Amino acid sequence: MIGYILRRLLSTIPVLLIVAVLVFLMLRLTPGDPAAVIAGDNATSEQIAMIRSRLGLDQPILTQFAIWGGNLLSGNFGESFFFKKSVAELIMGRIEPTVSLALTTIVLAVLIAVPLGVLAAYKHGSWIDRVVMGFSVLGFSVPVFVIGYALIYVFAIKLNLLPIQGYQPIGNGFWGFLQRLILPSVTLSVIYVALIARMTRASVLEVLGEDYIRTARAKGQVERKILFRHALKNAAVPIVTVIGIGVALLIGGVVVTESVFSIPGLGRLTVDAVLARDYPTIQAVILLFSLVYIVINLCVDLAYTLFDPRIRY
Repeated sequence: MIGYILRRLLSTIPVLLIVAVLVFLMLRLTPGDPAAVIAGDNATSEQIAMIRSRLGLDQPILTQFAIWGGNLLSGNFGESFFFKKSVAELIMGRIEPTVSLALTTIVLAVLIAVPLGVLAAYKHGSWIDRVVMGFSVLGFSVPVFVIGYALIYVFAIKLNLLPIQGYQPIGNGFWGFLQRLILPSVTLSVIYVALIARMTRASVLEVLGEDYIRTARAKGQVERKILFRHALKNAAVPIVTVIGIGVALLIGGVVVTESVFSIPGLGRLTVDAVLARDYPTIQAVILLFSLVYIVINLCVDLAYTLFDPRIRY
């Protein structure tokens, strides 16, 4: 097990290196000049050239990459072109809203989707099964921003029950913190509820046909115990995989959701940095997202051993 973990951790180094190279090159080769954005519309070519020189953008690409890579190895993400602050400071200031939104979303999705999937499998072929599957199709089909604006219109504008936008740190009051996370979390969780419920139904439905389930029923065990202790436990491996994939996919969903609800998290920071052509910030955030994706996949692989003792590393 320890050897497997070490091998997986070491394998992240070339992956992150490839991501770093690709992101660096794509930013430099795509149209747009950060110096022109910083200088403004009325700037002269001389002023833009001075800003490019100050930012080091007039140097060869290999030199720029070597400087950035060296700073990165020393733990220095550089200074933001647009925000005039260190990138590490920017990320630390924006990480709480994103983590809060992601955790609330995935907890909400799992608490709703797993029971729905189990119920749909147990009531296979009934109207309950068809409703759950219909919701799954709808959840995959409707874009996140459409769901977000619809919820804002109903619950914030029409019913005036929840705040429309913004974020309140948990240190300033738990209720205000929770109020501002309800709509974005529900918005973001719809697609994951659909994904997890569908996989849970398929996995549990397959397990319900096994001999040990019929044996448990023949012994007179309670149906709820059969479903959640025997069927769900043995169907957990693909469900855990989908939950892990869902957590990784949150990275993309967070960007859209934070923009819709004006949440000052890493997703919103990414959008602002892209619009401003803020190379250091974009590079650091994408590397961070890539690292999170790798760690989540590692955790999912390790979780297999909890649900399937036959797996050994």
